[in-house]
Amino acid sequence: MSLVDLFLEPTKHFEAQRERPTVLLPLALFVLAVAGFTLAYFLRVDPDWYADFALTMAGREMTAAEIAQAKQFMPSARVQGYIGAVVLAIVLPLMFALFALYYFLAGKVAGAALSFKHAFALVVWASLPGVLGYVVGLVGAFTMAPQTPQHALMLTHVDPLLVQLPFDHAFSSLAKQFDLLALWSIGLTALGWKVMTRGGWGGALFVALLPNVLIYGAWLAWALTR
Repeated sequence: MSLVDLFLEPTKHFEAQRERPTVLLPLALFVLAVAGFTLAYFLRVDPDWYADFALTMAGREMTAAEIAQAKQFMPSARVQGYIGAVVLAIVLPLMFALFALYYFLAGKVAGAALSFKHAFALVVWASLPGVLGYVVGLVGAFTMAPQTPQHALMLTHVDPLLVQLPFDHAFSSLAKQFDLLALWSIGLTALGWKVMTRGGWGGALFVALLPNVLIYGAWLAWALTR
């Protein structure tokens, strides 16, 4: 079974993907997990508390009158959940497609016979460890106290797993967004690239690490300048 092989025999899995790439199952699982978590959280959270919390996180001081006025124009937590789930269902496939384009072009540069569908399959299958984090978050959303910030449910992220930083800390956003399961995904990406292109580990690790180094390196540099 392809899904089981990814976690137990990843080399065998990517060999099968090299012969016949598939994308619908992993893409559907990822979208359902992320959208489901988002919807579950907003349907469970205390709407009045969340409105105050969101306005506080906006980063500027507001008078009671300004807060009351802002709340009138804010969509309810339930509506935000529905909107968020729909937007994520659209944005996530586009994000995967963008990364697939990177691997497709990297294959061209490396002289590897990697089609766009192969690249897309590599991206979505290698990203599946992240689904585990959202499953944990989904369980947390159904059992949480109503006045719980969303990031507190993502127990595989640096914050809250390893540190708990205040929101005004320079590294707060990075720590709350960095999922430690991404390290697993990077390893799977390197392995998948190696198997699909029949290349070496050096090139595979370089290709897998490059976008992450650029993204998180830029994020870290921005945090250091705050």
